Amino acid sequence: MRIQSHSGNTEGTKPRILFIGLPSSTHTQSWIDLLDRNDLDVCLFGLPEGYPPGDWRVKAYLTTPYLPEGLDPETRPTLYPSPEEVRSRQRGLRYFMQRAARKGALITERWVGGLSAVHAGLAPVRANSAEEWLAELISEWKPDAIHTLGLDPAGLFYQGVRDKFGLDDIGLWVLQLRGGSDLELGRLDASSAARLGRALAACNQIVSDNLVNHRYALELGARTEQFSPLNPVPGTGGIDVDGLAQLWADRPSKRGRIIVWPKSYECPWSKALPVLEALRTAWPRLRPATVHMLATNDEAESWFRTLPREMRDSCFVSHGVPRARVLELFAEARVMLAPSLVDGVPNSLYEAMACGAFPIVSPVETIRAVVNEPENALFARNLYPDELAASLIRAMNDDALVDEGAMRNLALVRQLADRGPIQSRVRRFYLDLVSAGRTRGEEKD
Repeated sequence: MRIQSHSGNTEGTKPRILFIGLPSSTHTQSWIDLLDRNDLDVCLFGLPEGYPPGDWRVKAYLTTPYLPEGLDPETRPTLYPSPEEVRSRQRGLRYFMQRAARKGALITERWVGGLSAVHAGLAPVRANSAEEWLAELISEWKPDAIHTLGLDPAGLFYQGVRDKFGLDDIGLWVLQLRGGSDLELGRLDASSAARLGRALAACNQIVSDNLVNHRYALELGARTEQFSPLNPVPGTGGIDVDGLAQLWADRPSKRGRIIVWPKSYECPWSKALPVLEALRTAWPRLRPATVHMLATNDEAESWFRTLPREMRDSCFVSHGVPRARVLELFAEARVMLAPSLVDGVPNSLYEAMACGAFPIVSPVETIRAVVNEPENALFARNLYPDELAASLIRAMNDDALVDEGAMRNLALVRQLADRGPIQSRVRRFYLDLVSAGRTRGEEKD
């Protein structure tokens, strides 16, 4: 596999940063977009999940077997054959089989099955596995820094490749912790904790959106000097506060009676069923109201169908909404409802604050470090429908609360998550990191 500069830099002297993460994630794309391609040569190795939009011009190595047509092979090299390659290979296979049949060749069922799997796009063709392909990329391109976007799965995936192929002397490892889910529960299980601890101890820098993760990481074996000077930093790299503030149609009390519920799914980190029960309980004092459920999974939708018809007719149930539309909804909404069991500092909180929607969130430690009640938000525990119902009723009926809170939140989010200042700090972080790494390498030589 011939690896050239991903920025068009033919001499290859720019600092090289390899990211590893979920390619379809807007968090992944937003963080990488912080970097100036004039200063840094960057690419993404995607875990086997989806693909980025075509107009995102960062080179992304894709390992998912199910791909759309029309991918640009220059910016979207693939482990599995593209649909166009599959069709070409299938034509070739049919031609070969026809010739073999005419000549009376003996073709076993096992041989045909294996060949057909390759030609159907069900077997990898650039390498034997995603792990091997990543090892080849690292060995040939020799990135100065390898940034894993999330400990699980990206960091643990890279750690396995690093250990198996002996790559620990190539590149400095930046391990980014995502919210609270990377450590909150895993640290309590002995086998998981041991694996997490090995990764934390092995990396060079730890990036996190909250400082609670520092305490957990130290308990698992990390060292204080590993914590990035960026911390705490939003996982997206911040938001365009001024741009979002311009979306405001009006102050919250003058908007429609709209509730936006981003986490309308059942998972280990947040629960939808208590929220549905809270909406049912509070509905007589909420209506008329509209609820936008942005990421509903099958389990949550099954229970949603048990609500009264009037409530169901007032809800928009979605299984995923483009980020641009989410931001528009926040700017139209009175309330953003996002209770959780485990969290860092959710990006939806920052976005809602910038858009003027008043937050209802759970009082987990990482969130209480950022916002106060009732100045910036109302707190309600995820498993307590009565608390959720009371917060909804208050936020939907107290005009002074949401209007005054919106102005305070706009000022607060400028301090905590404004993308411009964060971008400058992140760029300097990578340049300093690479400089230190290259100096260390020269000293070894």
